[in-house]
This record gives sequence, structure tokens and C-alpha cells, in this order.
Amino acid sequence: MNRTVDTLLLANVSRRRFLQGLAAGSALVVAARWDLAAAAEDKQYGAAGMAYGWVDNPNVFIQIDEDGSVTVTNHRAEMGQGIRTSLVMVAADELGADWSKVKATQAPGDSETYGNQDTDGSRSMRHWFDPMRRAAASARRMLEQAAAQRWDVPVDECQAGVHVIVHTPSGRELGFGELAAAARELDIPSRDSLTLKPESEWRLIGRSLGPSHDSDTGNLERAPAVDGEDIVSGKAIYGGDMRLPDMAYAVIARPNVLGASVASVDDSETLKIPGVIKTVRLEGTSQPSSFHPLGGVGVIADNTWAAIEGRKALKIQWNTEGLDANAGYDTKSYREMLEQRADSPGKVLRASGDIEAALADAESRHSATYYMPHLAHATMEPPVAIARVSADGAETWAPVQDPQSARDQIAEQLGIDGASVKVNQTLLGGGFGRKAKPDFVVEAAHLSRALDGRPVQLQWTREDDLHHTYFHALSVDRLEAGLGSDGKVQGWRHRTLAPTIMSIFQDDPKYKATYELGMGLTPLPFDIPALSLENGEAPAHKRIGWFRSVVNLPHAFAIQSFVAELAAAAGRDHRDYLLELLGPAREIDPLAVGATWNYGEDPERYTIDVGRLRGVVERVTEEADWGKSLPEGRGQGLAVHHSFCSYTAIVLDVEVNDQGSVIVHQADVAFDCGPRVNPERIRAQMEGSVVMGIGIGLLNEISASGGRIEQDNFHQYLLPRQANAPREVRVHLVDNPDAPMGGVGEPGLPPVAPALTNAIFAATGKRIRELPVGNQLKG
Repeated sequence: MNRTVDTLLLANVSRRRFLQGLAAGSALVVAARWDLAAAAEDKQYGAAGMAYGWVDNPNVFIQIDEDGSVTVTNHRAEMGQGIRTSLVMVAADELGADWSKVKATQAPGDSETYGNQDTDGSRSMRHWFDPMRRAAASARRMLEQAAAQRWDVPVDECQAGVHVIVHTPSGRELGFGELAAAARELDIPSRDSLTLKPESEWRLIGRSLGPSHDSDTGNLERAPAVDGEDIVSGKAIYGGDMRLPDMAYAVIARPNVLGASVASVDDSETLKIPGVIKTVRLEGTSQPSSFHPLGGVGVIADNTWAAIEGRKALKIQWNTEGLDANAGYDTKSYREMLEQRADSPGKVLRASGDIEAALADAESRHSATYYMPHLAHATMEPPVAIARVSADGAETWAPVQDPQSARDQIAEQLGIDGASVKVNQTLLGGGFGRKAKPDFVVEAAHLSRALDGRPVQLQWTREDDLHHTYFHALSVDRLEAGLGSDGKVQGWRHRTLAPTIMSIFQDDPKYKATYELGMGLTPLPFDIPALSLENGEAPAHKRIGWFRSVVNLPHAFAIQSFVAELAAAAGRDHRDYLLELLGPAREIDPLAVGATWNYGEDPERYTIDVGRLRGVVERVTEEADWGKSLPEGRGQGLAVHHSFCSYTAIVLDVEVNDQGSVIVHQADVAFDCGPRVNPERIRAQMEGSVVMGIGIGLLNEISASGGRIEQDNFHQYLLPRQANAPREVRVHLVDNPDAPMGGVGEPGLPPVAPALTNAIFAATGKRIRELPVGNQLKG
């Protein structure tokens, strides 16, 4: 990363205010806050555009003790993506801390103090890289000032080394711990006195911890995961691991029909089961459901097993009056309805040229309809929460992605002051967007209140998780193109239909929201003379929520599959045809193509860069030896996608054997996220995306009949196993340090399924247009 030194501007905080924030004892806790008032009249992007914005106050994030130990507070949810290590690593590097003396602590839900804590959208690092550096830089400067006073020398002669302040003329050193108390007495440095470290002084940021398939700078200092040892040894505390004195345990019987309520309940047999304490009727919700619980009957017991057995014994009559559409929801007939609607015009989102003339005058016309079913997050750890509600307020312990939202929902639904609610954030055993919806935490709070404040642990079973989650939307995408005599696309029409996430927040709008359409559809980067992008109506009959990569999944599957089909129809190599469709390297203004959301980022900085798209396609096909000779029954598939401000291209080398089983021999991923902070975590996210994407392509499906979800557990909702994983995954990180920082956790997923189905076609000649592949290759 070739960056010039950035000048750090810090708010001038009074000494009194500074001292008020100090922790007790001899710890150094330094304070500063960026002042955003000057920009208040301008539209805010990035972290500043999020609720509660951002904070770079070291008093919030950094503490140095007399023994020299440095504690950095992580305020984002750790769910396997490594952000608890990466953010702490950024602060430690800017501070100059010895990694072996750095500890991490987890912040509770309090966005007024910590800034936005909603961990989704692949934005933790791109939103918090600069604020965390600024917080650490101010702490470092105060340590340098304390050393200068001790030695009675100019502060410019003092410089932070590794966990020491060095007097450069004499070589004298003082440790961070030795200076903590004195630094605590200092005023906050003025804005123009601080600078961020240049890249040449980084020891941790951007460094690789192991072998790679690219030309990383190598190891300068090993920075293992702050909680890695605890996780692999079983010491780490997840939501289900928490225990409180006198804690009760609970499960809930929820309605299968969205909006249904309890008409009557007979709990006489339930209360006979040893260990059962009480049953509780819970109010539910209809659409728009927001993050409110679904309602039902809770069973509280001395242990989870007794609660589950007690739930089985309940006799509940559900009231579904006025809910005929939800009660009759059948995904097979719903799909057929969407496919019929896809034959008719939809609401035009983006248009250029004369699409009707382009299709009518084409040498040949090609169309295809693509289907993606509902998906469930199916995190390794199902939702779980502990709540303790008393007259003084509520406290919860839960694996949530957005603790502030949980805090707000508890306050709203219990009718108490938000200041009296504390949400303790545990490690998440997977999130994928499910745990950003805190309905399960609110349920636990209601049950604790019903038990007069006794702490209650509410556990969702796997069946609960699959039946009652916020589902990824079932999607139908119909594409049509007209090709000229040269095989080039002269007209392209894309109609997309799916129930919208916004149906949980407002009366069902039936059309996708602007931000959903901006995920790979409206910003279509192809160089095509005539274009029409349309959105048809699709009502929601289940709770629809965001799922890893969100609507990028069906959009990428449809578009990248259709490109491969058009290449075959034109008799062209898929790679060459894709690059021709992308056209010359150029930057597209997102606003000019209707992508107004643009992942919340400034469209002037975060353009749609076709050169970067071309770059990852060229890199991945070179690394994968695109077009190499393969045995019969084996082929390569390619796909590319821009999402979450990053660029991903994938080539899969796939074999389909005589039994119709799919074997993925090799996966190559070229990834360009701009500047790289923690390359090993980037590789891990890409590797995980490939495996998860193969599961979406081959196995995952949620279906409904009579309003009820048909999958009960993993014998029906199939997940990828070792045999489905690629024999080898090779991640090729594109060096692009001068680009704006992009996301990492989600952009690796969308191209996987189309790369897989394109490879299946190359291997067998069979075109896959509906997911999952399942048994389509058998027989």
C-alpha cells in the first residue's frame, strides 16, 4: 500500500472532560472524539451515514496498564470472520504495541458510546480502519509527550518503537507501562500535532501470516487470532455456553403460519413433566413483523430437555383467521406464479436504447428463466439468549450481530427505558445476517419477566431455526437477449421477481427495494446498446431477511449463467465473451445507472470500476489455466461479480461422475478489495465462501406447503460436507492499494453457484437453471 502520511485531526477535549473518562487505578485511558459538525449539512456516506456514526475516542477503545499490557475494546460482532483480531491489530499497529502484550475485550451494546455496532454489510473494516487508527495515534502521541517531559527533551525527539518510547538522539527507552500514569495527566494533543504512521512503519497491517498464492510482503510479525486458542480448545464462550445462578431454561412453540396467534392452549400434560416450571403465552406479530417475536407458548423448565418435552405435550389451537394466503403458502405454486408474471413487463428500473427493436431485429434470440429457492442461515449455533429482567431494567447475554438493535427492541417491547437495558455480546457460532434480527433476545426477555425476573435461557432448536427464521427470498429471474450476426449482444432484458426484505418493515410493497436492486442488477456493467431491467410484483408470505450476500446471490446466478449460455450460443469462449460484454475499462457512476444506495458509500469514490472487474477475470483465468485440456466429464466454469465494493472472479474445475455426483477438483478465486488489512482472514473468507456457495449450488433448499416449512433438520436441509468441498482452493489477492477499501465477508459468495453450474455444463452439456442442482444430474 503506497500511501502518503495522513494528517490526523483530533477534537480538542478539555482536561476535565478527559479525566472524567479515565478508568480507576493506574491505567492510561486517553480520550478524543472526531467532530463531524462541519459536515452535518452534507450527505453522509460510509460509517458517518450509519446510525450512531463512528467514534475515534481512545478513552473508549484503548487502555494501557502499569504492567504495560494494552487492552483494546472490540465493538463489532465476532462470528468467525476475524474482526475481533483485525480491528485490535489495526489499533495495536498504529499504537506501536507488542502483539504479545495486547488483549481484547468485547464491548456491550451501546452505540452511543462505541459508534455503530451493526455487524453486517461487510463494512466493519472499511468503516472502522481509520477511526481505530486515529484512536491509537492519539494514545501514542500522549505517550511520546509523557516521555519528553520525563527526559526534559523536545517531544519531536521522542518516537514510539515496539511497546517503548525511544529518545532518538540518546537511544534511551521507556516502556508504555512506565509512562501510562504520566500520560494520563496530559491534555489531548492539538489536531495538527498528530500523524498516522506511513505504511513503511506497519508491522501487522497488511502482513501475511503464512504461505500464499500471491506476492504478499511476507511475515514481519506474527499476530495470531486473539481468541483462536480459546476457540479451538473449547474455552471460548458462545451464547449457549453462558450460565447464571438460578437460571431457568426455555423453548417456545411458535405458529407455522406467519401472523397466527394462540386461540387456545391446554398445558395440563406439559405441567406434569418433571422439571417444567411454567408455560407462558406470548403475543405475536403479523406483517410487517420487523424484529418482533412470532408469538406462541413458551415452556420454562429446570433444564432444556424438560422444556422441549413439555413443548411436545402442549395442545395448541392456532387462530389463522384472515391469513389464507400465508396459511396456504406453497413454494411450488408460488414459483409457478412468479414465472408466469416474469413473462409480462415489470416496473422498469433502467433502460437504454430501444429494447423491443433490438430484440425484433436480432439475428437470434435467447431466453432463460433462473430459480433460486428460499434459504435458511442454518448457523452452527442456533439462536440462543439469556435474559434477566427486574424492576431496575433488563440484562441479556446473546450472540447478536447488532446489540444496539437488541437493546432498543427490548426497551420498546417491554416498555422500559433503553438506558436500563444492557446487552452483553458473546461470540457468535455463525451469523450470516440471522443474528442481526434480535427477536430471539426479546423472547428471552419476555420469559424472564414472566418468571418474576429469574434469568431464563431461551434456546432455539435446529427445527425452530429452520421453521421460523427470516428466510432468504425465493427468486425468479427471466433474461432475454438478442444477438447480432456477429454473436454480440444487441439487446438485453432482465425481469426479476422476489419478495422483498422491506415486507418486514412496511405493508408489503411487493417490489424489491432500491438497495436490493442495487445488488448486482441496476449497476449491470455490460456494454450493451439496448437494455431493459425490470422488477415484477412478488408478495411475501414468510419473514424475509438478509442472508449473506443478500440479493447479489440470485442476480449473480442469473446474469453469470446467462452470459455463459450466450457465449455457447455464439460459439465463443466464455471468458472472451464475458470480457467483450464488460467492454473497455471505465468507471461507471452508480447514480447514473440507478444504484443510488451503492452499499452506503460515496459514489464519487466508490464507482463501478469495469477495469477491476476485467482484472479479476483475467487474473483468475490465468491462474486456473483457463481452457486447459481436461478428461471427459470434467470442465471449468467461470463467473464474476461486484458487490460490497469489492470484485470477485471464480473458476471451478468440476467433474460429474457416472452416478451424477459433482466433484470439485479445484477452486481459483481472484479477489480485489483494494487495501488489505489481514490477508489471512481474507483468504479464509474466500475459502469459506467457496464451500458455502457450493452448498447453495448443490444442496440448500427451503420449501413450504400449507404454510409450513417442510425441512426439519439437516437430513432435509442439506449442507456441504467434506466430499462436496473442493480438493484445493487457491485464493489470489489482487494488489490494488490505491483503491478505496472494500468489503470481504460477503463478496466471495455470489459468483460461486454460477461458476459451479457453468462448470457442470462444460463437463456434461447439461444446463442448470434452477438451484439446488440436487438430483438433476442423476440418471
